Amino acid sequence: MTRYVAFLRAINVGGHVVKMDRLKALFEGVPFANVSTFIASGNVIFDATGPPGQIEATIETTLNAALGYAVATMVRSTAEIAGVVRRVEAQKLDPGGDVTLYVGFLKTAPTARVARATAAMSNEVDVLVVHGRELYWQCNKSFRESTVAGPRLEKAVAGPATFRNINTVRRLAGRTCIQGGFTSALNAPQRKYGDNS
Repeated sequence: MTRYVAFLRAINVGGHVVKMDRLKALFEGVPFANVSTFIASGNVIFDATGPPGQIEATIETTLNAALGYAVATMVRSTAEIAGVVRRVEAQKLDPGGDVTLYVGFLKTAPTARVARATAAMSNEVDVLVVHGRELYWQCNKSFRESTVAGPRLEKAVAGPATFRNINTVRRLAGRTCIQGGFTSALNAPQRKYGDNS
């Protein structure tokens, strides 16, 4: 089995409220193993076998049937989450101060053309970089309010996305990347930005 995190998009917005114990029970009923939730923004940790795309589809079908509305789901393995944290540290994407870094988890990796067009939306407030299936969004509100938002970014990358503060991603990495997985991912070779082939 592989350890995964499911990032659920907008499960508790628009008047919808799903208790974390119910969400945990729904995942256990799939069935997935060793299920736990992490804060109330829609992060579920679990063990499963099978292709990630199939796991995503199973979760979406299960949630739609149980809740009555669609919940876009992006699944990442322990190693992939560790790789996100490693990339942030190696590329110094989280300068701190007035800058907040968000990681957008995407369904699929945008093409190089789409990645360049998304990056071209950057300005003095918002800096956007696409790498693989993640969109890194630096937001510096010391200048003025952000000029981009989730719906606009989803349109830019031509697909659904769900965003998490880098602090949440780091905490998830620390909680899930066990038995050498996190250390191995941190030490693994890393591609440079813009390599979306």
